Order: sequence, then C-alpha cells, then structure tokens
Amino acid sequence: MVYAVIMAGGSGTRFWPKSTKKLPKQFLSLFGEGTMIQNTAKRIEGLIPQERVMVVTNDSYVNIVKEQLPKVPEENIVGEPVAKNTAPCVAIAAEMLYKKDPEAVMVVLPADHHITDPDAFNQYLESAIAKAESGEHLVTIGIRPNRPETGFGYIHSDNASIEEVKENKVHPVKAFTEKPDLPTAEKFLDSGDYFWNSGMFVWKAEAVLKEIKCHLPSMYEEVKAASPEFYTDMHEAAVNDFYHACESISIDYGIMENSDSVFVVPGEFGWNDVGSWSAVYGLADKDKHGNAVQTMFTTFAGSKNNLVFSNSEKMISLVGVENVAVVETDDAILVCDLNSAQGVKQIVDQLKAAEDLQKFL
Repeated sequence: MVYAVIMAGGSGTRFWPKSTKKLPKQFLSLFGEGTMIQNTAKRIEGLIPQERVMVVTNDSYVNIVKEQLPKVPEENIVGEPVAKNTAPCVAIAAEMLYKKDPEAVMVVLPADHHITDPDAFNQYLESAIAKAESGEHLVTIGIRPNRPETGFGYIHSDNASIEEVKENKVHPVKAFTEKPDLPTAEKFLDSGDYFWNSGMFVWKAEAVLKEIKCHLPSMYEEVKAASPEFYTDMHEAAVNDFYHACESISIDYGIMENSDSVFVVPGEFGWNDVGSWSAVYGLADKDKHGNAVQTMFTTFAGSKNNLVFSNSEKMISLVGVENVAVVETDDAILVCDLNSAQGVKQIVDQLKAAEDLQKFL
C-alpha cells in the first residue's frame, strides 16, 4: 500500500503577520479555496486517499489538522513535542507505517507547497512510486530549473545512466548541493544536470529505516525503542520520549547526502515552495497595472506591481508606490519591498527577542 506523510510542523515565519504561532502558513488559504495542507492532501487523492495519509505536525496544531483534514484517521496525526527538523519526522512516520504495513511505501510531502498542475504532478509521483517499489531505493522529485535560482538547494543527476519508469525519466543522483551563489547557479542551469531540490521523497518504509540504521544509528535505536508503544495507550508518551531523545537533523543532511541508492524523477508541474510574500505575489492574479489584491476595499493612484493582503473591511489605498506588499491582520500591519520579502524573518526574530512584543507573533 502507498501512504502519504505530510510534514506540517513549520512556523511560517516569512509570512508574518498572516502566519502566526497559533495559525501558521500551512493552515492558511493563500490562493483561493482550501488551505495549503488541504490542497496538499486533495491533489493526491487519486493516488492516496486521505484514510492513508499521515500528518506529522507540532503537537499544538493537532486539533487544527483534525479540523482541516477530517478524513485523516486520528491515529495518523503525530504531534511533535519539540521541533527536531525532518529526519525524526521521517523516522517516526516510517516506523509507525512499517509496524502497520511492512510493505508500506511512503510519499513524503511538505504541507505548504503550491502546485498548479496536479495531474502532471501525480504522473511524476506514479513514476517515483514505481521506482521505490522496485527495490530499496530512495527517490526524490526534482524540479527542472527555469532560472539561476540561488534560494534553492540543487540535485546533481547522473545523465549517463537514465532509465524510464512509467513514461518518465529517472536519474541516479550524484550529489546534493547547498544553495549556490549566482555564478554557480548559472552554471547549474546551463549544464542540464541539476534540478531544484523540492523536498519531496518516495521510498519503502523498510528501506528508509535501513538507511537510518546505517547513517543515524542512535535515532534508529530510539525509534525502535519507542515502537512497541505505538498505537497503544502509551503512544503519546512514546512519541515524547523519542523526540526528546533524538538529535535535530534534516533528512537531506542525515540520509540523502550519504546514501548510495538515491534517484531523482525530474518534473515540471507548476511547483512553487511559496517561501515569501513575493512568491504569493508571483502566483496571484493581477490587474492591468500588476497589482494583486486580496482584500475587500482597495484603491490605487499611480501605483503598480503591488500586493495587498487583508481580510478587514478597512479601505487600503496606495499612492505612488511600486513593488510593495501590504499585509494587514487584526494585530499587525506589514509593509515591505517585495524584493526584500525574505527579510520578514528578521522582524519575527526581533519580536521573539522582545518579551513585550511576543504577543504579536
């Protein structure tokens, strides 16, 4: 059986003030109908029904997941007591699925990506699933780059030995590369051998557990020690014990960069990791002046290429400005240059550091 594991523990700091500790980005509706996690589950329903979806999230968001994904079985929602990056998330999900189904294949997906062509995405996903089912392979979905992007990690593929699986190409992976500088990103784009690292993975639960045993042995021992109490009255205590004992490390750094059986399925399906308000602007519908509006009342005078995002009934007017994001909530207002939207995280860091300002997080 094929299962989906949706990673939904992030805090979405680059989407402040709309994204907060109480309701982070993955639980927001940024593009019309449905929240980001709802859309993640919905786009794969043809391959994986929500009854076979597992969600790993912060324990304070468990009730939000239950509300937004009512078809997901309650026992499939794992609340993390502390944030420990993606490797522990994968480890505990793999062990829980392996205990339920030793033949389980896992499709691991971030909760907060936007995909404009879900049909094409599912076709690439089917190829990745078929490759994972054929052996102890770790498969990742790569994105064909269309620009020299410095904000993503890259996957270096081996184009000398390509196979075709379900009408899509599958490449062995030579290496994973961290976010490059611009000249390096331009070389990657020109070579044709590099793909953006989407953070989406497919493998057998058993296969990834073997890799964890090899490369993260202490984490393997800890998840196996917790395993006998999964799906029992001691389940929550076992999850807590595991997370407090294990190290904080990403699945990319802990496993993918060290395994010798990694493959990439390059795809094109309108993918965006929606990493900032500038990404929201890029994906939003715009008027003839390039202004993107998600608010009830907005007027412009001599202004173009702006984003206005608010759920209030206040009139928001922009005069003589370009390339600006205005985001309003009940508690805060953000105004930023869209080219500097990644800097929103610095504002969040300042709020965290000031005790009297933490109420705005």
